[in-house]
Amino acid sequence: MIPTKICGITNLVDAKVAVENGASAIGFIFYEKSPRAISIENAKSISKQLSYSVVLVGVFVNQNKDFIDKIISEVQLNMIQLHGDESSNFCNQFDVPVLKAVRIKNEASLSVMDQYNVAGFLLDTFSNKQYGGTGETFDWSFINDQIDTPIILSGGLNPDNILDAIDSVNPAAIDVNSGVELSPGKKEHQKINLLFENLKNTNTSGFHFG
Repeated sequence: MIPTKICGITNLVDAKVAVENGASAIGFIFYEKSPRAISIENAKSISKQLSYSVVLVGVFVNQNKDFIDKIISEVQLNMIQLHGDESSNFCNQFDVPVLKAVRIKNEASLSVMDQYNVAGFLLDTFSNKQYGGTGETFDWSFINDQIDTPIILSGGLNPDNILDAIDSVNPAAIDVNSGVELSPGKKEHQKINLLFENLKNTNTSGFHFG
């Protein structure tokens, strides 16, 4: 099955449902303006009660290195996702693998990827109002096979469109957030079940979170 991250986790029950269904990674959002933000204490509590087989990814937006390093250490994150306007030099300062989010507005949005040396690019939908979590897809035809760094596809993915998205983009992994929610920060377990039921016959790409 294709590696899959369920992002925007805020509670233990949702985390366990994601892991039990086959999530490769779960994402904690440490950005206070997000409706899916989680505290360090809650993330620590959840992480201690999960299987070591799942990768813990922390999501940050234009936050300073000391703050990020503190959370990496306290929550024992395996990977971080930088979802703001972080520079290439900033991305290269960490001891865990880094995913750099690129918000796609048009084909030219991809040009910034040449500037980074990261473990993977998470491609999300551009919005003037928020950094991710829009629930909207972007034009998948912008993505081509010339990108050497692993692509994690995000942005408006849900059980209904996930197979079409994979067929169109052939990503190394996928990231699903609002597409399996009841409301921001609260997952709908039936949608998570359906998502992984639809994914069960997909192929692994060889990519590993963390």
